[in-house]
Amino acid sequence: MIKAPISLQDLRKRIYLKSKKEESHKFWGLYVHVCKLDTLLKAYRIARKKNGSSGVDGITFEDIEGIGVLKYLKKIREELVNETYKPQENRKQEIPKGNGKVRVLGIPTIKDRIVQGALKLILEPIFEADFQESSYGYRPKRTAHQAVKKIEKAIVSGKRKVIDLDLSSYFDTVKHHILLAKIAKRVIDKEVMHLIKLMLKASGKEGVPQGGVISPLFANLYLNEVDRMLERAKEVTKSKGKYTELEYARFADDIVIAVSSHPSMNWLLSKVIQRLKEELDKIKVKVNKEKTKVVNLEKGERISFLGFTLKRRKTFSGKWGVLTVPQMKKRTALLQKIKEVIKRHRTTGIFELMITELNTILRGWVNYFSIGNSENCFSYVKDYVENKVRRYLMKQRGKKGYGWKRWSSDWLYNEIGLFDNYKLARYNES
Repeated sequence: MIKAPISLQDLRKRIYLKSKKEESHKFWGLYVHVCKLDTLLKAYRIARKKNGSSGVDGITFEDIEGIGVLKYLKKIREELVNETYKPQENRKQEIPKGNGKVRVLGIPTIKDRIVQGALKLILEPIFEADFQESSYGYRPKRTAHQAVKKIEKAIVSGKRKVIDLDLSSYFDTVKHHILLAKIAKRVIDKEVMHLIKLMLKASGKEGVPQGGVISPLFANLYLNEVDRMLERAKEVTKSKGKYTELEYARFADDIVIAVSSHPSMNWLLSKVIQRLKEELDKIKVKVNKEKTKVVNLEKGERISFLGFTLKRRKTFSGKWGVLTVPQMKKRTALLQKIKEVIKRHRTTGIFELMITELNTILRGWVNYFSIGNSENCFSYVKDYVENKVRRYLMKQRGKKGYGWKRWSSDWLYNEIGLFDNYKLARYNES
């Protein structure tokens, strides 16, 4: 009887269940699965779906499809099996942060993205089993919205002293030897460890590149002990065996910790800060002292988390709730982007293309900020965009004004198809 080969999906499930059941189990024999054509093909499809630009070699997805995807992947597999594969340097790309500074992304070649993706497909279920409940960044079936909602609930439940933690250049300062030691606690496959070392070396002497496929997994693993410490703090400070005095949410290097504001818990805030420092010192992660702050929401102060601003407010029923709105700088950045698109198309004169570009930008932005209390912000953005489009149409005709009599709003949204779905999403916690 011939045994059917295990599918990648079943393999990942088995690895996860084994890792979850046996917390000290060390995995070996993984490299053969990384090298499988099925794994590489899945990694290619994920990379292709995300698209993205080429790396330092200049090879695009179109080039690969011209060669033949399977032929290209078989060549990669051959290099992996023979252990002749060597990742190339990442292409540097600067992304403006909005404060005059830039974030430097390291863009791997598509070939390296495929290999990183294949490795991630095999390693991810091992470490997913170890990751904590309140870690949300770049994990399966977890979103930024869930992280924001967790902090909202914490504030409503009385945790209104908030540590807004900012880590200094986190991705760029991950120490390779510490990361490798953390991986080695679960993986004893020599070929896999060698492959990881090659990848890390290609990114420099330290750090994991923002833009790398496997970087988020490594970044989460690096901070997992910090998460564990905070989970233990939640357990040991439970009152009456049910109500926690501390809650937190982490999305990659963006961490917010909400602590009980009850007078009996005044000691807890300083203790958490102390333990945070101890855990971060162990992994050589520095705190940005200028941006890290303790906020007392009961004094009308506010926090920023994942692009949202959160503050306490009284609801219409007279109860205390949380006002969650897009950060002003996020709105400003959106309006600037809209302005640039319209300005560029004054030269091209291709109205339909301009509308398509605007719709793509607006749809993504509104989808992200569709939780909380974004109604007023959405209304402002909608009016801004409509006015800009109207001014564009009038200027193209050499006229002033906004053309209110010439073009109805119904024409603009229903006939031309300008984005009009400025609705709040119904949040689902599941």
